[in-house]
Amino acid sequence: MLEDVDVAIVGAGPVGTLMANLLGGRGLRVAVLERETTPHGTPRAFSCDDEAMRVYQQAGLDRELARTMYACPEAEFTDANGRAFAKLVFRGLDFGNGFPALNFFHQPTLEAILRRGLERFESVSLRLGHEVVSIDQDAERARLRVRDPDGRTHELRARYVLGCDGRKSTIRKLSGITYEGRRYEEPWIAISGVMDEIPDTMPLTRFVCDPARPGFVARGTENQCRLEFMLQAGETRETIERPESVARLIAPYVDPAKIRIQRASVYTFEAKTAAQWRKGRIFLLGDAAHTMPPFMGQGLVSGLRDAANLAWKLALCASGHASERLLDTYEEERRPHLLAMTEISIRLGHVFLVRDARAAAVRDAVFRGLDRVGRVRRFIRDMEFKPKPTCDAGMMRGGRRRRGRFDGAPGVTPRYPEGTYFPQPFVRDAAAARVRLDDALGMGFAVLGFGLDPREVVRDEPFWEGLGARFFRVLPAGSEAREGALVDEDGALERWFVRYEAALAIVRPDRHVFGGFLHAEVDQAEQELRKTLD
Repeated sequence: MLEDVDVAIVGAGPVGTLMANLLGGRGLRVAVLERETTPHGTPRAFSCDDEAMRVYQQAGLDRELARTMYACPEAEFTDANGRAFAKLVFRGLDFGNGFPALNFFHQPTLEAILRRGLERFESVSLRLGHEVVSIDQDAERARLRVRDPDGRTHELRARYVLGCDGRKSTIRKLSGITYEGRRYEEPWIAISGVMDEIPDTMPLTRFVCDPARPGFVARGTENQCRLEFMLQAGETRETIERPESVARLIAPYVDPAKIRIQRASVYTFEAKTAAQWRKGRIFLLGDAAHTMPPFMGQGLVSGLRDAANLAWKLALCASGHASERLLDTYEEERRPHLLAMTEISIRLGHVFLVRDARAAAVRDAVFRGLDRVGRVRRFIRDMEFKPKPTCDAGMMRGGRRRRGRFDGAPGVTPRYPEGTYFPQPFVRDAAAARVRLDDALGMGFAVLGFGLDPREVVRDEPFWEGLGARFFRVLPAGSEAREGALVDEDGALERWFVRYEAALAIVRPDRHVFGGFLHAEVDQAEQELRKTLD
C-alpha cells in the first residue's frame, strides 16, 4: 500500500499533537504516527508559561486547557531551615500575552485534550501502534517504512517529516543527526500524586535549596502535587522508589497517608541539542531537537515554540505560496532563543544546587541583601532574566533585526520591532465583542494600521489571500466598533505604535513582527514581504 500525505508527524506527545492541530487547522493532510498503543497516563511535564498558552490559543484549545490548569501565584526559594531568601511573584505579572505567567497542568489531561482536538480535522489521522523503521528522501518526497500494530509494514510518502519523538528520537537517529551536549549525572526522584484536598500548609511552589537534599515542591491542578528530590550518596533507584522511602521524602510537606502516589520515578536530566534541526525534508522539534535542565520549566514550552514557528511556514510552502528557503528560518530563528533559555536554566540550577553548606549560606545572605535593592528586586521578582521570545534573524523585514544605539540596555525598549513578539491585549471586534487580539487576527498574517487604513498596502490581492492575511485599523478606546477595525480597549496597541513610531505593522501567524513601517514606508510593505517569501 502506498500513501501520500503533506506531513508525517512521528510522535504523539504534546509537541506532535499540537503541531497536528496547527497543521490541521490550515487544511494539510497529516498522519501522526505513534508507536505506543495507549497514552502514557503518567504526569511528566508539569508547567507552561503565558507564551505556551498563546500557542495553544493558535490551535483553538486555550479555553479548554485553561479550565484544567492552575495559575501559580508565586514561587519561593528556601534555605536549609525552610526560610525564604528569594521569591518570584507570578500573580499579576504581565508579559503582554494575555495569560497568567505560570500555569501547572496534569499531562495526561493535556494530552487527551490535544488528541481530541485532532477530531476536528478530516485531513488529520492519529495512528497508534505505528512505528517508523526506516526513512529516506529525494528532492520531492520523504519515504517512511512503517510497521503497524499487526506487524505488517507499508510505505508512507510525505512532503515533510517531523520528528517529535522525544530525546531518544528514532527520526533523529535514522537521519544520522548527532545529539551534542552534556548529561547531568545527579539522579533525582520525581513524585506525582493526588489528594482529596490540598492542605493550606503545603507550599504553593517551593525550590528547596538545602545543600543536603535539594528539592522542588508544588501544588498543581486537579489536587495534583509534584515533589522532586535529589538523591544522596549511596541511594539507588531501587531503594528510593520504595513506598516507605517516598513517604519519608514527602512527609515534611504533605501527609503521606493523604496522598495517592501516581508516579515515583528516578531520572537524570541533560542539556543537549541536535547538530541540525533540518535535514532536507526532515525536521526535529521538541526533545528530539533539544533538551535542557528543568529549573526554568521551559522544556516542553520550547517544543511548543518550535511548533508555532514551523507550522505556518510548512503550510505556506505546501500550498506554493512561499519558497522552501523559508523553512531554513526555522532553526535560524529558534536555536538562539533555545540556547539562551538553556543557559539561564543552567544558571538557575547553579543557584538551586549549591551543595556546600558554607557556600549556600553566602548565597542566602547575598540574595536577601539584593532583595533590598529595588532595581535588583524587580529584576528577580518580575523575571526580567527570562530570555524574551525575540528572533534576531530570519523571516523578517531585512532578514535581520535592526538595532538602535541603546538596544539591549536594561529597561530600554528596542528601537525597531522586527522579530519581537507582538502584544496581545483585549480588543473590541466588529461585533463589539471583547476578545483577545489573536482570536480576531485569525491563523494567517495580520496587517494592522494606526492612523491609516492598512488595505492601502494592497497592490496584489491574490498574494495577500494566499497568506490568509487579515487587515485591521486600530481605533482608540471608546470608538464605535465597525467592520475592518479593532477598538484598542486599554491603549496597549496605541502604545506599541507610538513606541516604535510606526503606522503599519505586519504580524506573522506565530505573532512575531515581520516589520513595522513609518507612514513614509507603507508603500514598501508588500514588496518587502514578498521578497522574503520568494
